[in-house]
Amino acid sequence: MLRRVMTLVVALVLLVGLGAGSLLLPVPYLVAAPGLTVDTLGEVREEPVIQVEGARSYEHDGSLSMVTVQYAGGPQHRLDFLTVVTAWLSPTQAVLPEELLFPAGRTPEEVTERQTVQMNDSQTEATAAAFNELGMEYEAVPAVGGTVEGMPAHGVVEEGDLILAVDGEPVPTEGGGGSEGPVGSAAVVEMVGDREPGDPVELALERDGEAVDVEITAEEDESGGAAVGVLITDRMDFPVDVEITVGDIGGPSAGMMFALGIMDRLSEESLTGGADVAGSGTIAADGRIGGVSGIQQKMVSARRDGAEYFLVAADSCSQVSQSAAYGELDVVRVETLTDAVDALEAIRAGEDGLPRCE
Repeated sequence: MLRRVMTLVVALVLLVGLGAGSLLLPVPYLVAAPGLTVDTLGEVREEPVIQVEGARSYEHDGSLSMVTVQYAGGPQHRLDFLTVVTAWLSPTQAVLPEELLFPAGRTPEEVTERQTVQMNDSQTEATAAAFNELGMEYEAVPAVGGTVEGMPAHGVVEEGDLILAVDGEPVPTEGGGGSEGPVGSAAVVEMVGDREPGDPVELALERDGEAVDVEITAEEDESGGAAVGVLITDRMDFPVDVEITVGDIGGPSAGMMFALGIMDRLSEESLTGGADVAGSGTIAADGRIGGVSGIQQKMVSARRDGAEYFLVAADSCSQVSQSAAYGELDVVRVETLTDAVDALEAIRAGEDGLPRCE
């Protein structure tokens, strides 16, 4: 009898030990928490976030803050099960599969490099979008950023080639200043957008200062459409130098707030009228604002740091009601940079009826 009791006690101790130990086992999940807010009208490390050279720059009251998410975990720093469960129970944090940020086959260094590229691209797109909104002219020359191996363009066009014309039609490159229609890479995409698999595409290129003409036959892509496998970027020539400094922050989600910050710097009148505004959304040169993840945590960060209003891309509206800061911020839905500027004008005027997420 005594032996049986001792056996049960030992088994119970082992089970408790195994259970406690399992709480400390590393698991492939990330924890997303409210991160930093950075006022695009302010400073980072005693340097202005946005600096303008070549035009008069203005300083105004109020704030236009980009908002970040702080991630913990990852392949090299995995969290234990107890930490993940605690975060799952938190109203301000979220638990996400590791592969959302660290896809299989991609190293953490590659992820960081990609986020840096996205941040740099978002700053260029934000500058173009701001100039478009302000009616300031600039030039966007489409260039080959690379090709997709196995696709028709691979080995035919080269990285750095400038795309001057499509099927004999010059590519428009003059943006802003009241120009109509897409320019640069966006124009190229539109000009070849009606192709079917098997259709030819004639490109007039400039390669190392010399003219080169190529013909590429489109092939069917994974979606069933036509593609040639050219990755296009824009070489921007702006009349005003805009430098953006945000430290070690990556990704494209600050694009909208960068564009608004640039406009505020170049505008004699304040965009905010002294209000504290935060927001998150990508930006395209034509002013389209795209959705981003982490809105739940970003709203908490914005409210924590004193924001009164939060601009959110229409594509991100589904995340708004899930935030612990829901009801504590005046959330405004926007689809374009013009929408955001109109919303700020209404805020300055003290008007009601701002667009909301349905």
